[in-house]
Amino acid sequence: MSVLAPYVATLVSYDAVGEPGVHVGMPSTRLTLVLPVGEPIDVGWADDAASRRRYQANVSGLHAAPAAIHHGRRQRGVYLELSVAGARALLGVPASGVAGEMVEAAEVDAGLRDLPDRLAEAPRRDWGPLVETTLVAALARHDAPGPRAEVGRALARLTGGAGVADVADEVGFSRRHLRDLVVAETGLTPQQHRRLGRFERSHALVRRRVPLAEVAVRCGYADQSHLTREWRALAGCSPTTWQRRELPSIQDDGASGAAP
Repeated sequence: MSVLAPYVATLVSYDAVGEPGVHVGMPSTRLTLVLPVGEPIDVGWADDAASRRRYQANVSGLHAAPAAIHHGRRQRGVYLELSVAGARALLGVPASGVAGEMVEAAEVDAGLRDLPDRLAEAPRRDWGPLVETTLVAALARHDAPGPRAEVGRALARLTGGAGVADVADEVGFSRRHLRDLVVAETGLTPQQHRRLGRFERSHALVRRRVPLAEVAVRCGYADQSHLTREWRALAGCSPTTWQRRELPSIQDDGASGAAP
C-alpha cells in the first residue's frame, strides 16, 4: 500500500459478531470511508436523529460531534481513515467539501459506485487488496494536487498539539491567513483541528485503558475533569462510559476490529 500511504492512515477489514446496538463513531482529524459488506451501514449524527440513513458506502467528513452507527448482530466490511490530502487524491474533493457531512461515496466519486457489490462477491481475504486496487485507480483518475506544503505542515503540527500562533510563525503566515487556508482545505479552523488532534490522542490512550489522570497530562488537558468535559462534548459521553460501552464490542475473530 506504499503508493497510498500518504492518503490512507487505516485500512481494516472487519467481521464482528455481537449484540445489536449503537456504536459511537468518534471525531478525528481524518475522514472515514466505510464499505459495508452485506447490509448497508445505518448511521447518522448522534445529536441529530433526522440525519440517520442507510448507505451502501459512507464517507464522513471532518466533524466535531459523534456519529451513531446502528448495527445488528453481525458487522462486516472495510473501514478506512483518509488523510486530508487523501480527500483530494482519492475522492477528488478537498476535505472542506464534505466537512460535517455524511454522504454516499458514489455521490462524491462515481468510480466507487460498484465497489460494494464487488466486495460482496469476494472472499474476505480479498477485501483489502480489492479496495487498495480501486483506490490506486482513483488516485490515477483524479490526479488532484494536494494541499499547499505549508498547509500540510501546519495541519501536522496542529494535530500534534502545537499552538496556533506558533504554527503560523513556523509556516510564515499571519494567524488570519493561516485560518483562511486551513478552513478552505479542511472546513475546520486551526483551533478546531488542534482540538480534534488532542481528542484523537486521548482516544488512543483511553482505548488502551491508560489511567485517565495520565491521559489528561499526556494530552495537554488542564486536568481529568477537563478531559471528561471534552469527551462529553466530542464523543457524547465520558471516557469511562465509552470504555464500558465500546471496548467489549471491539472484538472479532482476532484478525481485525470494528471501526473505532
